Amino acid sequence: MKITIHYIVFIAFTAALVSAQSQNGNLPDVGKVKEHLEYLGSDLFAGRAAGSIGAALAAKYLALNLEQSGIQPAGDNNTFYQYVPMHGASPHIDTELKLFLNDNGLDLKLKKDFLMYGSGDRRYIPNKTELVFAGYGIIAPEFDYNDYESIEAEGKIIVVLGGEPNSNREDFFDGAKTTVYSYPGSKQRIALSRGALGTIIIPATSNDAEETWRNKIREFSFEDVYLAYSVTTTLNLVLNPVHAEMMFGNSEYSWGDIESFHNTGTMKSFAMNAQLTFKGEFIRRDFIGQNVAGLIRGGDYNFSDRCIIVSAHYDHLGIGTPVQGDSVYNGVFDNAIGSAVLLELADQLARENNELKRSVLFLFVTGEEKGLLGSRYYTDHPIFPLYKTSANINIDGVPFIDSFNSVVAFGYKMSSLKNNIDSVSGGFGLYVQEIPQQFSGSETFNRSDQIAFANAGIPSILVMDGTDYKSVSEEEGLRRLINYANNIYHTPFDDLSQSINYTAVAEYVEFMKALIINLANDENEPEWNPGASYRMARLRSIAEKK
Repeated sequence: MKITIHYIVFIAFTAALVSAQSQNGNLPDVGKVKEHLEYLGSDLFAGRAAGSIGAALAAKYLALNLEQSGIQPAGDNNTFYQYVPMHGASPHIDTELKLFLNDNGLDLKLKKDFLMYGSGDRRYIPNKTELVFAGYGIIAPEFDYNDYESIEAEGKIIVVLGGEPNSNREDFFDGAKTTVYSYPGSKQRIALSRGALGTIIIPATSNDAEETWRNKIREFSFEDVYLAYSVTTTLNLVLNPVHAEMMFGNSEYSWGDIESFHNTGTMKSFAMNAQLTFKGEFIRRDFIGQNVAGLIRGGDYNFSDRCIIVSAHYDHLGIGTPVQGDSVYNGVFDNAIGSAVLLELADQLARENNELKRSVLFLFVTGEEKGLLGSRYYTDHPIFPLYKTSANINIDGVPFIDSFNSVVAFGYKMSSLKNNIDSVSGGFGLYVQEIPQQFSGSETFNRSDQIAFANAGIPSILVMDGTDYKSVSEEEGLRRLINYANNIYHTPFDDLSQSINYTAVAEYVEFMKALIINLANDENEPEWNPGASYRMARLRSIAEKK
């Protein structure tokens, strides 16, 4: 028999699963969370990138554990899998980008001079196309701000700065907090809405532009993945900031002028004296990813056809640019530990035989790192009708520092789920803390799968521990959180070597279990508050019985 790497990995995976299922764990505080994490977060699953062997093995691991817990399969064809058709594309090194200044052509090289993001794989711009500088690329009516007011964008390539205007006023771009307008995807969508053919983002830099660019190369070293039915989008590039001065050399304003506009809050938009052409070469593939879905059916005739979705994404980035010799981006905190907790919640709720009125759907989604693909696919192809899905509780961030006195709930003030959070928190002697300023902003609710469910009209929330710890000072806790965000998140260092306080994990499991039971048995149907932007989608799904 021919031995392949696929076969070797499968044998290793099977041995690991048997080992995990045969151990009694001896972990009275956290059950099997630690066991699950030590497999899902290990190099065996190679970072669980969507469409990889590691992700397929992780999905198999999740499904087998749900089955062992007695959870009903809720996926396609009476399986635990909801099959998600996807398309992957990576730009080839032969991709051609040419910049023209005074008709002098300059060839720019992929990775050395520019990177691509979210561009699809069918972009071709054979004729010289004008560049237009559009400040930060933002239109924000609520802040009376429009970078496009004085320029014509249709048929052009829009050049923008990364980030957003500096502000020390809460009523202007939320002061020191960041808003959704700083996201590259937001800039891309705004440019598309103005008829632009594409965007070029010049990233904000520290004092070391070369280090900034090395970090960008690492960040963009992964395959772009889309839902197979996604429409082809525009050309979207990131420019090496060392070329910014050259790009504006023949224009009305120089790169130095733009830096001055940024520093003084006097940003200007203008047509540039530059053009480009682009010919893309891509490595393409089509594949099927998997959401993993298991169900506990509700026992109350009046409520059992409604469900609570408890979700966690199990994917991460996979194999990428090595850092200190390590190329596996394990994603232990993002989000292997969340998947491990969700497995434990499913197991406990199934074995305890709680009398739940509503059904509970345990949903492990793929492709979160690629744009919430699994949760978006689910809302396009729901297992329970959207209007009969009472709420979504998303898990993407599990306590790891210390036992906690407070919780933080993203989306807390948007819906009646606030009442459920308040009730359960009070029962545990916890209080609901405001989101710490270092991590707050109008975009914080938009950064994980709960936003996909909210956009479909489902009242949604993400719950994490607060920064009021029992044995660790808030300053020390914030220091560790900031260190994770700046130095570990989305790097190979997010691995099993990190310190985890499993007592805090156990407390979180108990809190989340109580919250699920509270919601499943609530006589009142959750609803968005008046004025919440997702309320209309809810009303529409109810009216259409979608």
